[in-house]
Amino acid sequence: MIELPESVSLAKQITKELKGKRIEKVIAGKSPHRFAFFCGDPLAYDAMLRGKTVGEAKSFGGHVEIELEDYRLDFNDGITFKFLAPGEPEPKKHQLYLLFDDGSALCMSVQMYGAMYAFPVGTNDNPYYLVAREKVSPLADEFDVDYFRSLMDSVDRKKTSVKAFLATEQRIPGLGNGVLQDILWTARLHPKRKLADLGGQEVAELFMAIKNVLKDMADKGGRDTEKNLYGVPGGYKTVMSKNNAAMVCPGCGGTVRKEAYLGGSVYYCPACQKL
Repeated sequence: MIELPESVSLAKQITKELKGKRIEKVIAGKSPHRFAFFCGDPLAYDAMLRGKTVGEAKSFGGHVEIELEDYRLDFNDGITFKFLAPGEPEPKKHQLYLLFDDGSALCMSVQMYGAMYAFPVGTNDNPYYLVAREKVSPLADEFDVDYFRSLMDSVDRKKTSVKAFLATEQRIPGLGNGVLQDILWTARLHPKRKLADLGGQEVAELFMAIKNVLKDMADKGGRDTEKNLYGVPGGYKTVMSKNNAAMVCPGCGGTVRKEAYLGGSVYYCPACQKL
């Protein structure tokens, strides 16, 4: 799934490979998928976007947005990107395919679910998109201690767990269940801990973990559980994820637990992250 580190990496790679190229052909909705979402009729994408020149690609939370003159292409959630060099054949299955004037192409496919919205500038009123653009990024200097405390003050601390606070309700767009795991392990906090139970030092360590872990993930091109524009896993080696095949905590050597919580799996070390 695209979360903040992946959106940052993908935006940089897309800009590098595609900026200045002109779209020659668009194929949308070739392989039917119940949870592949488009803005309007996907069959209209070719007429809308053909002939447009690619500008910058930008990251907003877990969104990747490509500038196409007076249009935008916005991607989020479970979209897999694949850059195809000139001469590489079009894959048999995909949900969106952009062919450019130099023969290169960008191919997108959906895993579990994902959105590929093409729209004129200023017309996308999707609330998740708007929040992702408006909220302060954890990678920005403006995401400081005061801002973080204001987010904490916006919830009922006695009822809200650390995971619910960080990874639901779009309080911090791009911080989802995936990146959450290493953030909480770094801060040594159990995902079910209530915010009201955290001491001042624990709040400070959580804030620093958010800033430092996300920056490290972004600087290394995303997590090793996700693939970049070239089909290569990101350079950040996750500690608490399916890639920890041995399920051993590198901090204490204990056994890592995996369980379902709030609509997704959580990984944690019972010794290092006590409830």
